[in-house]
Amino acid sequence: MVKLNKIYTRTGDDGTTGLVDGSRCLKHAARMEAIGAVDEANSAIGLAVAALPEGEPRAALIRIQNDLFDLGADLATPGNDFTPSEMVLRVIPKQAEQLEHAIDALNAALSPLTSFILPGGSEAAARVHVARAGVRRAERAMTALAAEAAVNPAALAYINRLSDYLFVLARVLNANGAADVLWVPGKNR
Repeated sequence: MVKLNKIYTRTGDDGTTGLVDGSRCLKHAARMEAIGAVDEANSAIGLAVAALPEGEPRAALIRIQNDLFDLGADLATPGNDFTPSEMVLRVIPKQAEQLEHAIDALNAALSPLTSFILPGGSEAAARVHVARAGVRRAERAMTALAAEAAVNPAALAYINRLSDYLFVLARVLNANGAADVLWVPGKNR
């Protein structure tokens, strides 16, 4: 368990931040951009959680928030060895597989899409769409990092699956798709 007695350390006043292995990284580096984007996505999911009543969708999003902290720790651990250990936290393939099972379960009750949908509908669904867009940004930041440094393939799969999960969850929260707002191409020409 993490214990924080003091929130400020002053060690980042020079524009760097510490990584898990003890090395330091510029705060504007691709690694930190990816970690920050994951944090923003997690915050957006927290906003969605606040709009949901007790129940499975809310509980699932809280579990996902914990996974995103795992993902941040993974990204903050440079190197090519993605094997988890007692001292090194890594995202594992099972986490993406759990999202796949959840997507399949949620999607079973939905009618097939006949159009793209606009991000909206109910307040809860709209908040989940905002979170989905944030997750897509995090994925772009992670793939940018992967172009210059090793990134855990399981972490990349997880973030990709998560945006799919959030899309399907938003449809479920829109009365199983009945309240989806459909895109009408060229409607306002």
